[in-house]
Amino acid sequence: MRLIGTIYSPFTEKDQTPIQVSRSQAIGQVEILPEFVDGLKDIEELSHIHLLYIFHKSSGYALHVKPFLDDREHGIFATRYPCRPNQIGMSTVRLVSRQGNTLIIKGVDVLDGTPLLDIKPYVPDFDHRTEDVRVGWYETRSKK
Repeated sequence: MRLIGTIYSPFTEKDQTPIQVSRSQAIGQVEILPEFVDGLKDIEELSHIHLLYIFHKSSGYALHVKPFLDDREHGIFATRYPCRPNQIGMSTVRLVSRQGNTLIIKGVDVLDGTPLLDIKPYVPDFDHRTEDVRVGWYETRSKK
């Protein structure tokens, strides 16, 4: 895999960073490397994008973790905990605007300088689920 850019945010420490996009109104920037700028064609027509990135400040992992929103342990793959076997993260953010090779985003929830792996469009027909949705432990969490 190769990096395609960098995500910039106001968050420089892990404990400052919102735990999910839905809990953030922060503005950030995504700077795309010059060799990938042509791939941004038509992106400004989108309202939301998925960002795939590396948790570059995380290290190690455990197969059972206590996620931020619960006080019970769960399997790592049933959580969004950042310390994972492959430190890959995903956020769905609002695309505010494009300025050349820079995307202005709202709802950023990553550390400043986060390495970007990919961008994908948010498409409700593909991404939104309403039928038979279950969220497991999240429904019975300890409501932190």
